[in-house]
Amino acid sequence: MKTFLNNSSRLGDGGVHMVLIFADQTDGQFKKTAFEALSYGAKLAEQLGTTAEALVLGTPTSDLAALGKYGVKKVHQVATEALNVFDAQVYTKVITEVVQSTGATVLVLAHNNTGRAIAGRLSARLKAAMVPAAVSLPDTTNGFVVKKVVFSGKAFANVSLNTDIKIISLNMNAFKAVAGEGTAEVVSVNVAVDAPKVKVTSTDKVTGEIPLTEATRVVSGGRGLKGPENWGIVEDLAHALDAALACSRPVADANWRPHHEHVGQTGIAIAPNLYVAAGISGAIQHLAGVNRSKVIVVINKDAEAPFFKAADYGVVGDVFEILPKLTEEVKKLKGA
Repeated sequence: MKTFLNNSSRLGDGGVHMVLIFADQTDGQFKKTAFEALSYGAKLAEQLGTTAEALVLGTPTSDLAALGKYGVKKVHQVATEALNVFDAQVYTKVITEVVQSTGATVLVLAHNNTGRAIAGRLSARLKAAMVPAAVSLPDTTNGFVVKKVVFSGKAFANVSLNTDIKIISLNMNAFKAVAGEGTAEVVSVNVAVDAPKVKVTSTDKVTGEIPLTEATRVVSGGRGLKGPENWGIVEDLAHALDAALACSRPVADANWRPHHEHVGQTGIAIAPNLYVAAGISGAIQHLAGVNRSKVIVVINKDAEAPFFKAADYGVVGDVFEILPKLTEEVKKLKGA
């Protein structure tokens, strides 16, 4: 499938001024997806024969100069404490002004919750063609064509961007974060920051767990576990794999597991390197949220379970027998 997004204005000078990467942070720390976006943007800048620079909003406690390890030469910081709390409208306005003031012609950001909330707004403000959920570097042999996932990960589309400014939101785990040597110059940017129209009165945060949106490995359970009292075998495997925990919608609806662990079309969409599904039949709604996983392992005693059709590896067997044995083997390999 090939989709073309056209705009009457093209690169007037025939060149690319700079690739700007938005590195988002939470509670003073940069997200894993930020490092992936930085590495992707730096590689893209190298491909285009230009420079890569980063944009940071707020006052993170992390060392900004250290972002140079991911290939950026300069970090633009709008050091306003109000930006430590995400607001889509405020972020859009600030990022728009920085893109325009720096002359950046390509903006890269992560396709996470933050990126999805602002990418469309930025596209409208900057009159820029946008590719959400990109999975590879652009093909610049004949234009600027970016590959992305479509139809809930069932297919790919090649999208041609022809506007002066281009926006790419990078799919999670689609590009490996590579840290090397180097430091970046940190410059302060003065931008008027509007007061948010939405006031956050309280925030409930999950602590002590690997966030699903950041996880490279996920172990998930379904109704085949028969009840919350049996979830220990799922947790044991997750801990052995250093993986995040997840569940299907019926499990969350039955209050066996918290709703923030629900993955699927109506829950959290994930794209880990490894997704292990235990006791999940694989309804289309569940598959739509996890089929961007690079490797899917399905464990189910029903050989006719729909999930086996989407699996890279399938085990027909009782989860109460398979999971403990799998956990034991993982521990042996880690101890070897």
